[in-house]
Amino acid sequence: MSVQAIAKAVRMSPRKVSVVASLVRGRTVADALIILEHAPRAAALPVTKVIKSARANAENNHNYRPDSLLITEISVTPGIRYKRFRPVSRGMAHPYQKRTSHIKVVVDGEKRAPKKVKAESVKPKAEEK
Repeated sequence: MSVQAIAKAVRMSPRKVSVVASLVRGRTVADALIILEHAPRAAALPVTKVIKSARANAENNHNYRPDSLLITEISVTPGIRYKRFRPVSRGMAHPYQKRTSHIKVVVDGEKRAPKKVKAESVKPKAEEK
């Protein structure tokens, strides 16, 4: 079973974020975090956050081993666009758009063995004389 994490409306262009996402596609989570730490792009920070979130989801919610996690899917899709206007000469305005991105990371790996609960020995109460 795969585990996912999604960051929505990240204030970066999807074209810029997808360049960084392609660097880590198909790698282990540990390798991806090291690569993104040294990537000279601003988009490396939100991609790192989503990968760490997916790792935490897998470890805490689904009992996966963190050292066995592999990025099976990473996708960047366009989010909402903020429409803005820039004032120009002669009282006119030129429109422009601030683009956003949705980043989705899916990880998969080996599950941990369930913890064995040690049954405490129940001692019968000593009968009073």
